[in-house]
Amino acid sequence: MENELLKKIKNNDFKVSVIGLGYVGLPLAVEFAKNNFEVYGIDIDENKVKNINEGISYISDIDNNELLDLVRKNKIKAFGNYEVLSEVDIIIIAVPTPLSKTKDPDLSYILNAVNNIKKYLKKGHLIILESTTYPGTTDEVIKPILEESGLKCGLDFFLAFSPERINPGDKVYKIKNTPKIVGGVDEISGKLAYEVYSKIIDSVIMVSSSKVAEMAKLLENTFRAVNIALVNEIAIMCDILKIDVWEVIESAGTKPFGFMKFYPGPGIGGHCIPIDPIYLSWKMKTLNYNARLIEVASEINTNMPRYVVQRIADILNEYERSVKGSRILILGVAYKKDVNDIRESPAIDIISLLSDKGAIVYYFDPYIPKIQIGDLEIESVELTREILRESDLVVLITDHSIFDYEFIYKNANLIFDTKNAFKNYSEKIYKL
Repeated sequence: MENELLKKIKNNDFKVSVIGLGYVGLPLAVEFAKNNFEVYGIDIDENKVKNINEGISYISDIDNNELLDLVRKNKIKAFGNYEVLSEVDIIIIAVPTPLSKTKDPDLSYILNAVNNIKKYLKKGHLIILESTTYPGTTDEVIKPILEESGLKCGLDFFLAFSPERINPGDKVYKIKNTPKIVGGVDEISGKLAYEVYSKIIDSVIMVSSSKVAEMAKLLENTFRAVNIALVNEIAIMCDILKIDVWEVIESAGTKPFGFMKFYPGPGIGGHCIPIDPIYLSWKMKTLNYNARLIEVASEINTNMPRYVVQRIADILNEYERSVKGSRILILGVAYKKDVNDIRESPAIDIISLLSDKGAIVYYFDPYIPKIQIGDLEIESVELTREILRESDLVVLITDHSIFDYEFIYKNANLIFDTKNAFKNYSEKIYKL
């Protein structure tokens, strides 16, 4: 089986299925299709399946014309069921791995995908997990389920982990030029996964096991989460000390070694940084180890929206206004600049907290036409002079490039800037 599949890969004679067509899966499917491979996408969301088959992209990083061209060339087809797996050679899982309400790993999307793969598993299949998870998932959870089919991993089918490294909105680093890590549950599986990704990615690094690859992904995002927490706490300290934290960071950043600049913000969002370190922390708890640094970092980052709301209350208080009844305009609700993604966005928590305190809160974000907070649906307002002038306070949460910052500055009464986007202005500006 190994030699037969390897021959197919070497000869570019293989078909790929990508399960999960979101911010990770769709760009990956497009990259394979651009390299002339047939790709069968699978997703439980009927709207995504319909949009892809009509050549309509719902992800900002994927151009509509590019997707439509690939669909017309029959390089990409989307399905709402798993039957098509019997026709492919490579199966890549790119489904969400959220946290439960109790902050435990929710592997339900992975387990659903794997149990469906099991129904159509055949000799020669290579299955690769890209969804971020705790070390041991591929080997200890996925492998046993697939072997319930009666086929043997490493002999009849092959299994590997390769962490996604998608950075939504990044204009420089895309799938092709971002180095890719692969680790198999055995040497053969790792080698096959390496060969597959080498067809579409400039640099592929094979590590010794799937566990190493899983841990590498968690280290990447834990590193970011811990350093963001550090600089968030430094920002709070600087506020107490009446020092400009942004000037402090830029000053420290002049050191050519031993320092890397991270910036504070109103909280962390997205599908990785708020979640991935908790997967590692949870796994360690099962082994009677308390990952204290991760827990503290998570606590600091999670509490930033509350800190922002307290700062808002303090700013309004300086002008003898209370939060209750004040008109507050939030600029940007996406979790990061220039994307249309609100997963884990701190803006949602900030709006909710301000509303609970009686503020009249509205928002403007050209990437997010509406948001849902509990039972309440809120639509983005139009950014006009009147809206800015009527607002008691304008709070910048997401620093989209598309914002006209001079226009906002000229027409706003007060601005609370959590991103240092108004660094060239001084009057009526409050910084994080």
